[in-house]
Amino acid sequence: MSIARRRTSRRALVASSAALLTVLGGAAPALAATAPAIVQAPLGHHGGGVLRSTSSNWAGYAATGGKFTSVSASWVQPSVSCSGSDTWSSFWVGIDGDGSNSVEQLGTEADCSGGSPVYSSWYEMYPAYPVNFSNSVRPGDRFTASVTTNGSGSFTLTLSDTTQGWKRSVNKTLRSAALASAEVIAEAPSSSTGVLPLSNFGTVGFSGATANGQSLSAAGASSITMASGSTTKATTSGLSGGGAFSVTWKHS
Repeated sequence: MSIARRRTSRRALVASSAALLTVLGGAAPALAATAPAIVQAPLGHHGGGVLRSTSSNWAGYAATGGKFTSVSASWVQPSVSCSGSDTWSSFWVGIDGDGSNSVEQLGTEADCSGGSPVYSSWYEMYPAYPVNFSNSVRPGDRFTASVTTNGSGSFTLTLSDTTQGWKRSVNKTLRSAALASAEVIAEAPSSSTGVLPLSNFGTVGFSGATANGQSLSAAGASSITMASGSTTKATTSGLSGGGAFSVTWKHS
C-alpha cells in the first residue's frame, strides 16, 4: 500500500544559491537571517497497517501511532557529486514532523553550491529557524545523533562526529511538541517555493537506529520512498538487524 504525502521539512531555505553564504576555509554555511518560514503543511500519519509509503521530500523510516520520547541513529556522512546546479540533501534523526506541526531534529547537510560541495551540521526546533553548528563536517565522518525528551517539553539534542572527535549537545524547550512520531531520514530540503533539487549523495547507510529505546523494527517503523509523481528520487532498503538500513539517491 502506498500513500503519497509531504512531510514537514527540516530547513527554511531560499530556493537559490543566494541562500548559502560564501564558504571560506571550509567553514559551514549559515542560513540567511531573512530566510522564509517553512510553508509546507504536514499531511497526516500513516497507520500501523501501512508498511510502505511515499513522500516528496523524505526517505528512510518513521514510527508513528504512539508517544515518542527518544530517537537515535548513526551514519557515515556521504560525499556529493556536484554539477552546475545547486542541490541540497540532509541526514537526520528527529521527533515529530510526520503528521504534526512541531519538529525537533538534528543532523548533517550535503549540498552543492556553484558546482562545489558544501557540508555542515545543524539542529532545529521548529517553528524556530534551524541553527548551524560551527564544527567542520567532512565526507566519510561517522556521526551519531539523538533527540530525547522528558515528555513535558524539555529536549536534549546531541550530535557527535566520532571521526573528528567533536560533540555538540543542546538543551531546548518546546512545550507544544506533539511527540507523535520518530524518524531517521534522508531529506530533500525545502524553501517557501517547495521541495528543492536533491543532491546526488550516492548511498547513505544508517545503523543502530532506535525509537523509544527499541530498534526501528520493534517500534513498528514504516519505510518511506522519496518520489515526485512518477519520478523516484531516493529508495530505502529493508531493515537489517532491526535498526540498520540504507537510502540510495536516484534522481534530483
